[in-house]
Amino acid sequence: MKRRQEKPVASRYTARFISSRLYGVIVLDFLVKSDSHPCPYVPGRRAREEAFRAADIPPDLYHDLMDIGFRRSGRLFYRPACDNCNECYALRIPTRDFRLTKSQRRVLKGNHDIEARVSRPIFTQEKELLYRRYLEFQHPSTNQDNPGDLERFLYTTSVNTVELEYRVKGRLVAVGVTDISARSLSSVYTYFDPEFSERSLGTYSALREILFCREINIPFYYLGYYISACPAMSYKARFKPHELLISDNEWVRVERGREPQ
Repeated sequence: MKRRQEKPVASRYTARFISSRLYGVIVLDFLVKSDSHPCPYVPGRRAREEAFRAADIPPDLYHDLMDIGFRRSGRLFYRPACDNCNECYALRIPTRDFRLTKSQRRVLKGNHDIEARVSRPIFTQEKELLYRRYLEFQHPSTNQDNPGDLERFLYTTSVNTVELEYRVKGRLVAVGVTDISARSLSSVYTYFDPEFSERSLGTYSALREILFCREINIPFYYLGYYISACPAMSYKARFKPHELLISDNEWVRVERGREPQ
């Protein structure tokens, strides 16, 4: 008896060009596909990305790149290109429509004493020490031998980036690094002091960033990829309504309930 072969699943992100309102049509003939490697989100899966490096990307163009599935790490821009898997949904929140849940209101109330400061990203020893404590708490198996990892990962950027510092009585308790344009604020990474973990600072920082968008009239807050099979990403689905990128430039709104299959 012949074994039935599964039909390959194509990646949801397939656009080979950008049609930008400011920069016209840009052909993506410079993308490089990575080798297959263990998926960091779903055990037992293999992952691949297609990526490019750039020294400078205008903010509006980066927004266009996010709308076909790209994210940024340092000066590397990447999107999923996995074989036989398309579980990664880019997720964004329409900031004017966002509604706080009871638990999110409690998070804001419980952190009323936090002072937030928005500035250009500045790499300091204080932040490096906080980042290392965070990794030891959240990701104890992560290699932390190289002291320049944080600077390359978060504080080397090719786009317009801002940083939100959160302090309690002068003590730095959390940092959120975000990319900003007139149309979007994109969360790159948030790290916090493990001594304050009971405050739900990851959720708190996302809420403050959404409120910051409202203050300066930014319509969308991008929260990275969402994978329903990854418990660490479950908090993202609690921000409602949100939108999921199901294919290039095609967003589906989720008010409540389950995400599209």
